[in-house]
Order: sequence, then structure tokens, then C-alpha cells
Amino acid sequence: MNTKMTLEINSYSSEETEKLGEVLGNQLRGGEIIELISDLGGGKTTLTRGIARGVGSLDHVSSPTFKICNIYKAKNGLNIYHYDFYRLVDAGLIQYELQEPIEDPKAIIIIEWGSVISDVIPKKKLDINIENSGTNKRKITIKIPKDFSYLKLNL
Repeated sequence: MNTKMTLEINSYSSEETEKLGEVLGNQLRGGEIIELISDLGGGKTTLTRGIARGVGSLDHVSSPTFKICNIYKAKNGLNIYHYDFYRLVDAGLIQYELQEPIEDPKAIIIIEWGSVISDVIPKKKLDINIENSGTNKRKITIKIPKDFSYLKLNL
């Protein structure tokens, strides 16, 4: 049984959300899959920007809504694959495109709007739900699988 530890964090600004991402990114080793769940404008790309900075990427982070995937180079030969499936109707060929990064131990995969490809995404992943709970306030719920117990988000 692969149980998940759940953390709930309140963020009161984009800067706090980005800082949380940076703390998380600083601990990633490669081989992680992160699914971000939120409404439009919920802070998914902001969190991803922090993750990328924490992993050591100097690349510009932006939403890949129209490209489906952005790749950011990071330290130690790690690559961040940032997917956005908002415009996707079904998994189609994307399941084959995902296969290579999923099997790459130097890849960190971040997925936005993953419900359309839920059958393709491995169950061993971090689930991060960002819920808008007021002006600039976000309730961020992180479910960390036992396999990723090395992640310590002490803020």
C-alpha cells in the first residue's frame, strides 16, 4: 500500500507560493512526477517557477498552454518537463510523448490539467491542490507518497 502524507499550507501572496515551490524544488532528485490541480489563475505556474528555481534552473518559466510542454534545464543534469493539458481533449499521442520523461531518472515532470491523461500518469506522484480561498490567499494541499518521504517541507 502506497499511502500519502498530507500537508496543508496557506499562502498569502504569489511570492509565498513561489517560495514554497523553491523549498520543494531544492529537495527534488529527479524521477518525480508532480500533478498540480487548480482553477485557471490558481497559481500553478507560479509554484512551478519556484520549483524550477529551487532545482537550479535559470530558464524563464511560463505556462505551456499553447505548446503543451516547456523544458527547463536545471543543475546536475536534471530537466524539468512542464506540461499543460488544458487544451487537450484526450490523451491521444501525448501518452507516447510522456513515456520517455517518465522513465528518465533525471527528469522532473510537472503536470497541469492532468485529468484528461489520468490513465497515463503513474500513481506514484505528488499531488498538489491549490485552492483559491480569498484575495491572494491560497490553501495548498500536498500529498506526498511514501516513496518521496525525503521531501521535508518545513516552512
